[in-house]
Amino acid sequence: MNNILSFLVRITLLTVLWVTFISVGVYPQGDNPLIDHVPREWLENINYSDSEEDVITDINGYDNFNLGVDFAEPHLSQNPNNPIQYFGAYNINNAWRTTDGFNWISSSPAFGVPADGDPCTAYDGAGNLYYETMFGSVTGCKVMRSTNNGATWSASVTAISGNDKNWMAADQTNGPYANYVYTTMTPGNFARSTNFGANWTTTATFSTQTLPGMMVCIGPNGSTDGGAVYVVTNSGSSFASTYTFYVSTNGGLNFTQKSAQNFANYVGTNVNGRNSVQNMRTRPYPFIAADQSNGTYRGRLYCIYASNTPSGNGNKPDIFCRYSTNQGTTWSSAIRVNDDLNTTVNHQWHPSIWCDKSTGRLYVKWMDTRDTPTSDSAYIYASYSDNGGVTWAANQRISNQKMRIDCSTCGGGGTPRYQGDYDAIVSTNNQAMMMWSDFRFGDFGSYVAYFPDFAMKVSPPNSTIVSNNDSAFIFINVPGVKLYNSTAIFSANITPNPPSGSFIIDFPQGNTLSSFPGTVTMRIRTSGNVTLGNYTINIEGKGPNGTPVHRRTASIQVVVPALDFGVNILVFDNCMNQVPLEFGTAPGATDCY
Repeated sequence: MNNILSFLVRITLLTVLWVTFISVGVYPQGDNPLIDHVPREWLENINYSDSEEDVITDINGYDNFNLGVDFAEPHLSQNPNNPIQYFGAYNINNAWRTTDGFNWISSSPAFGVPADGDPCTAYDGAGNLYYETMFGSVTGCKVMRSTNNGATWSASVTAISGNDKNWMAADQTNGPYANYVYTTMTPGNFARSTNFGANWTTTATFSTQTLPGMMVCIGPNGSTDGGAVYVVTNSGSSFASTYTFYVSTNGGLNFTQKSAQNFANYVGTNVNGRNSVQNMRTRPYPFIAADQSNGTYRGRLYCIYASNTPSGNGNKPDIFCRYSTNQGTTWSSAIRVNDDLNTTVNHQWHPSIWCDKSTGRLYVKWMDTRDTPTSDSAYIYASYSDNGGVTWAANQRISNQKMRIDCSTCGGGGTPRYQGDYDAIVSTNNQAMMMWSDFRFGDFGSYVAYFPDFAMKVSPPNSTIVSNNDSAFIFINVPGVKLYNSTAIFSANITPNPPSGSFIIDFPQGNTLSSFPGTVTMRIRTSGNVTLGNYTINIEGKGPNGTPVHRRTASIQVVVPALDFGVNILVFDNCMNQVPLEFGTAPGATDCY
């Protein structure tokens, strides 16, 4: 009897301790399922690498750009005034920038305090770049500004207080709130800057924000560009979120609540109080964007999220879009973005959103297991809608190598494991770029790719050419596209410059493709006795605004002329056409052009 009583007492004490453990939010190693920022102790497990950019081209000719190894969770912005300039940041202040859309430079500014993750970036309409990160063991966010795409930075300032998950947006219009910058942060704070990020004022605190996932975006208010600032908060439980939508029509000074919606349920499986897909933690964040264009769907507000289909623990998530035509008061029914044939057997989650301010095209990217019957590995997929989110273009696979989701060697801690809570996509004039964390090599690889996009191949890889008055031909092929319907423009140069003589490059049938698949022919001619040796042909293909941009190389060897001994020998094989020679001792011999 005493043993039984002792056992019951122990069980009761353990139960009380467990309830207390949960109720006060104490979790092992800081892994509180109600908090999404990265515990400081996990940061020491990441092997960073800022090695030279590596362009990974698949067998079909599509590129992914591998920037190195950072700590997941990237955000990306594009200069609206110069669309080949991008700036992206990964967790704990590992940032990258490009000024030509191809070559990326590691550019991690000093905030003056330890960065604690959740990077967010934004460009305003004047071309100012803003970079935000949490700091101080997560007591708020610091923001700094750059006027040259991240080459140099202002001193950082404190923009907002909070304890988790921030977001930021900047007004790119010429409206009354042009260049205002807005930021949000859990547990419900909203702040704005009206002087290019120099000073920040908290103008609202929302009591409906209890879970990470508070977002902000900018849209028009009727005819007023930038006249509507939207905030969505996230509350309820991790498996039954409530999204509450607010709008400000005076530049973020005051807000009006428009509605509270219960759109999402589980995303994958409940593991230790978190949503989990193959041991990768996740959450149904309400990603929002608004149509700032002058098109048919101007003013439409969008919400993108992941949620299980059918609802319930242990099922598999899809990506859903809903839209509002009255600033968030009422919403459309859920529209599924992913187009796999049997959605209940595949995971689609981890979405990102962008609405093109010029055209109104709505972009979404996400992680997707449709190519893996066991659902343990994924690719990055993307699509867009040109009719206000009602229908979606055929989904496109963007990453060019599969990655195992449960990345035990990446270094993120927790069960389920931290492997980043968001990625990013951005566009100008219907040309987008996305940035994501990729686990294909067993680490937190930092990747970017274009969408829509075209593949690019060149042949032959190696050519020979005589040093004077000879021709060789390179064929530039676009074997396929991923929803790309603009023109592809090609150019080339040869390095190094020869000490004597010169190369002449031209495109006999033109250097542009407007229908695909297709091929452009490039001709290389020698003049003035080019120095013998090996040279590299550098070939570039790009879209009308400079993006997407892809580069390929081929080799060419300059050789001495073959001697003519009166035998009809075809000397050159890199020809478009053959013509009879009008000189020499070999009747009937031919030459190239």
